[in-house]
Amino acid sequence: MKMVSENQENVGFTKNTWNSVKGLINKLVNAVIYAAKEAKKLAEDDPRRVVHSFKVGLAIILVSLFYYFDDPIYDGFGVSAMWAVITVVVVFEFSVGATLGKVVNRGIATLLGGALGVGAHRLACFSGDKVEPIFLGLSVLLIAAMVTFMRFHPKLKPRYDYGLMIFILTVSLICVSGYRDDEVLNIAYIRLSTVLIGGAASVFICAFIRPIWAGEDLHNLTATNIEKLGIFLEGFAGEYFKSLERKDQEKTSLAEYKSVLNSKGTEESLVNFAKWEPRHGKFRYRQPWGQYLKIGAVTRECAYRIEALSDYLNSEMQTPMEIRAKIQELCTKMSAECSCALIELSAAIKKMTRATPADAHISNAKDASKNLKSLFKTKLWPDSDLVDIIPAATVASLLIEIVCCTSQIADSVHELASLSKYKCPNDAMRQSHIGKEKILPTSSMEVSHNFSITVE
Repeated sequence: MKMVSENQENVGFTKNTWNSVKGLINKLVNAVIYAAKEAKKLAEDDPRRVVHSFKVGLAIILVSLFYYFDDPIYDGFGVSAMWAVITVVVVFEFSVGATLGKVVNRGIATLLGGALGVGAHRLACFSGDKVEPIFLGLSVLLIAAMVTFMRFHPKLKPRYDYGLMIFILTVSLICVSGYRDDEVLNIAYIRLSTVLIGGAASVFICAFIRPIWAGEDLHNLTATNIEKLGIFLEGFAGEYFKSLERKDQEKTSLAEYKSVLNSKGTEESLVNFAKWEPRHGKFRYRQPWGQYLKIGAVTRECAYRIEALSDYLNSEMQTPMEIRAKIQELCTKMSAECSCALIELSAAIKKMTRATPADAHISNAKDASKNLKSLFKTKLWPDSDLVDIIPAATVASLLIEIVCCTSQIADSVHELASLSKYKCPNDAMRQSHIGKEKILPTSSMEVSHNFSITVE
């Protein structure tokens, strides 16, 4: 009996161990599958992420060749050649503007910090062996304190914060390492050279191999945000007044405006990066990137009112249809005209033309809002309960405010078109479809057809 019980215990222990191992393997497999799905989703959301990853790897292996070469490059840089690799890792960003901004900041900060560090070291040498460490310590203290205070400045922080930080690091490294090493000038030269090599490799690969422009992303984001507001207003009236059934696809489109509410940080970052970028594509030198922030601000104001408006779609206090019916026509017209205007403005931004058709829609929306205000001055709901009237009156009031916001968005877009020197739609179409015709001269040989070449 004792042998049987021991065998049963061994079998039970083996079974439990196997179940534990099997469960651990299943968890590991599920984790790998989940990670693979997440990676696939990231790549599908923006395929440029995959390209960017390979570009970073290419830049790193390119500057690593300086470390692998025996002569004469390695003898010149030595182990310090790894600073080029470190530079690539820290400055290579997703867009050209972000990368170029970091490279310029790091290059200038290294140059100025190295020069200041060498100067402080030379002055410390004249003070004697005992005073030298004290002089260097005080120099680092004062420089680090002043530059760190400068980092809080609102005009310096957005564009030059990284450069100020590298300036502090360079001065500190040269002052500290130069105390034990007499070749402080050589240290500064090697650091600057490796930083320039890593920065040049990063800018070259980022700008010439499938470049990603922050200015283009900002341009498309601004147009897309305006379009999302137009899509919501396009379906709002029909949903609120129950003139059509809302489908699952329409539910999704009505909720897309929410991403506009949190776009301020992204817009500010893209504007900062875009200011570093050279002329590219249809974007000229000194493009008015700041105007995109103005458009984004008024677009978010409109989005906040739309958010308040959307709360009435599923509100517990539903206004009776007979009360809604009295304002349905004017509210539907305001919603539809604002929707058309916003979609026209979005299309104009994408095509980089003047949004002239949007003005007519805004004018119609303003006329409808004036008529609605006049209607409210009459006894619109004489025998209705005030609790039932308030939600409908609030919806109408929000739509009137949205008309004003749409007008402000149009003014901002028109200002952008003026600053960027966009062409009218007819002129742009004429230029793209009608070119100069050049008739090929006929030779002595008999030609049966006249060939014309259209120059785009």
